[in-house]
This record gives sequence, C-alpha cells and structure tokens, in this order.
Amino acid sequence: MMHKALRFPGRQRRAFSAVVDTLKHKIQGLAEKKAPQLTALRKEHGGKVLGETTVGQCIGGMRGITCMISETSLLDPMEGIRYRGRTLQDCMDQLPKAPGSKIGLPEASFWLLLTDEIPSDAEVKALNEELHKRSALPESVVKTIDSLPKDTHPMTQLSIGLLALQPTSEFGKAYRSGTLKKNEYWVYTLEDALSLVAKVPILAARIFRNVFMEGKHIPSDPSMDWAGNYAQMLGVSDDALFKDVTRMYLMLHADHEAGNVSAHTTHLVGSALSDPYYSYAAGVCGLAGPLHGLANQECLRWLKNTRQELGGKEPTVEVLTQFAKDTLASGKVIPGFGHGVLRNTDPRYVIQRQFAQDNFPNDPLVKLAEVCFQAIPPVLEATGKVKNPWPNVDALSGTCMQYFGLDQEDYYTVIFAVSRALGCTSNLVWSRMMGLPIERPKSVTLDWLSTKAAE
Repeated sequence: MMHKALRFPGRQRRAFSAVVDTLKHKIQGLAEKKAPQLTALRKEHGGKVLGETTVGQCIGGMRGITCMISETSLLDPMEGIRYRGRTLQDCMDQLPKAPGSKIGLPEASFWLLLTDEIPSDAEVKALNEELHKRSALPESVVKTIDSLPKDTHPMTQLSIGLLALQPTSEFGKAYRSGTLKKNEYWVYTLEDALSLVAKVPILAARIFRNVFMEGKHIPSDPSMDWAGNYAQMLGVSDDALFKDVTRMYLMLHADHEAGNVSAHTTHLVGSALSDPYYSYAAGVCGLAGPLHGLANQECLRWLKNTRQELGGKEPTVEVLTQFAKDTLASGKVIPGFGHGVLRNTDPRYVIQRQFAQDNFPNDPLVKLAEVCFQAIPPVLEATGKVKNPWPNVDALSGTCMQYFGLDQEDYYTVIFAVSRALGCTSNLVWSRMMGLPIERPKSVTLDWLSTKAAE
C-alpha cells in the first residue's frame, strides 16, 4: 500500500544529497495524492470486470489483456506513448535541454516518470551532478567486463555487467539485514534506481570501446549531461549533433508502459522483491530478443541490403513499391513497419524523421528510408492483413545513428537498454511504493482450453 508519511529509518539517516531528498519528497507527495485512488479501486471496485479473456489471447501471448499497472506511461493507439500523460512531442518541447540543443534531456524524463513533474533546469543540473557522483564502476566490475572475450555479444556483456553490480544493491543489503520494513521498500529501490541509471552508460560505453575500439577508453566528463556524456564516451563522432541524436534516442526509448518484454520482465522479477540489478538484468535479456530490442539493427540491415539490391538505381516511390511487393511475394517480411498496439505512425518515428530531415536529409540511407515511408504503407495496407502499415521507431533509429559513424549494429540494442533503464527502474520504484504483490497469473492446459471452448 502507499504510505502517508515520509519516514527515514535510522540506517537511512545518512547525509542525502539535496536532489535525492527532493526526489524522495516529490515521489512521496505524489504517492499521497494517488493513495486514495488506489485504496478506492481495491476496496470499492476490485470485482469490476475489465474485459473477457479469449482463447486467442490465452494462446497468443496474452496480447491485449488489461491486467497490469504502469503509473509512469500509457500507450495510446493513435498518439503513441505518453509519459505521465504527456505526448513525446510535449516532452520534447517541455523538458529542459542542454545548452544550444532542441532535444528534451532523457534524464529530465526520468524525473518526470518518477514525480509527474517537468523538472526545472536547476533540478536537472542537480540530478546530473548526483548521477555523476554515483557513476563509477567498482574495480571488480571493470575487471569482469574487461576479461570477457571480445566476440561475446554486447548485450550478453551488459547483462553480465549488471549482475556484477548487484552486490552494490542498497535494497539487497537492507533486505538481508532482516529489519527492512515494507514502507521502506520504495526508498531503497529508488537508491538502486539512481545508481543503476548512473552506472549503465559508463558500463555500456566500456563494452563498446572494448569490443570495437581496442579497449581504448574515453573518461567520463562530470561537467556534461547524462546522455551527452554517454555519446562522448562512445567516441564515434565529434559532431555536436551526435550528442543530440543520442539524447533524442534515449529520451524517446525511455519508457513504453509495462507490457513489452523488457519492462514486463523487469516488473515480474521485481515483484518477487529481487533488487533492481537482478530485475533489470533479466529485462535486458528479454530486450536482446529478435522480436524486441533487436529490431532496430534488423531494420538498418534491411535498408542496407535494399540499397545494395537496387544496385545504384534511384530509390523512387515506384521502384520501392515494386520492391516491397516482390519482398512480400517471396515470403519475406519488411521490418520497421507495423506495431502491436499503435494504429498510426509511431510518434517516435515522426520525431526522428524530422531530426533527420532537418540535419542530414541527403544521407543515402535517410533518403531511402524517406521513400520507404511513402511507398511501403500502401503496399502493406493492400494486403488486408496488416492492422498498422505505418513505420515504427525502429524504421529510422539505426539510420540516424549510422550517419554519425555508429554503424556497429550489434551494439544498437545496448543503447536501447541504456535508455529503457530509465522507465524500467522508475516503474520498480512505483511498484514498491504502491505495494504491488508478486505477479502470478493463472495458466491452463490445452485440454482445459478445449473444454472451455466447447461449453
């Protein structure tokens, strides 16, 4: 249950930084507003039926079953993801920005997801300072990552690194002490969330430099914003726009309600009171799947292969229309189009498309992607089999990255994971604040389903 008073137990009365103290009071204040709503729903409407589960949903991955709470964001079929009720364009416009940038800072979206407030410039500056203080990797973790074979997939390395960080969990330490109370769970989860978010770009950059840059590392710059610093540590481009495209990517991918594989897995593991390091490491393993986070690199590969197959032919709408028809006729799929929930062009794609058109419209792959945007949806729509023929976020995200020299496709999902840490850990904080129980859905056999279907 949510708790009405903010009390820090004796072992928590260490010197909090001002920004962490502010965050805790803001989260607690929001919880106090939400508590009556949650209590009423439990007591007065707990028996209200939200919908009927079908046999198709049961055997189709539970798609569309309304059965989870995600306070941080909600996916609207027409407008896309909303962070605390705000569209991504709202976030882009309203969130604080780095000097000279037009991109809403992703760490500011972290504040928004936690507190339902747009932070001030001063609050984001203080948050960045706090994250930098927490960002150093333990030497044991550095040795673990540096010892891995360089042909180990970057996502495997990231999950190993997150688990290697687990011994630093404040939640884990407090729970093992035997004196941790339920109304303290969220406080320690927030501590871990802040530290995990602080460390994950440092860890991810180290993996990148080990695998692709012969282990030559670029030190973290504590004067920079969270996402800009990550871009600088990758070291693939000195162009200021690369920092902006990184900020944009990390903000747009930060959260996507709780039903997708990485968010759901993180929530599920966390519901067992596994700490955020255990929980998000599990989520990262789900994100590595070809049907989830791997999609962005698949889209870039498809664009590259398409350009090669065109053999220098100008990618006009007519040419791409026929190419798309031939692709479908051969039994192949066209990645980057369609979405399990959206019924409109993904706003994340729209924002990236505008960025690309404003800054590098003549890049060959950007030009090809633009023609695909015009040619492919009508082809998919004409099949009568596609509910949403419009492009999703993956159709352009890799294309924007490769323009600046980040063309190591196996690394793209790691960048996704750096971003999604913001939403997944925010959700963990709120799951513990709301006192959500361990998740344990009922499963049935095919024989049981057959019997019910025959009734």
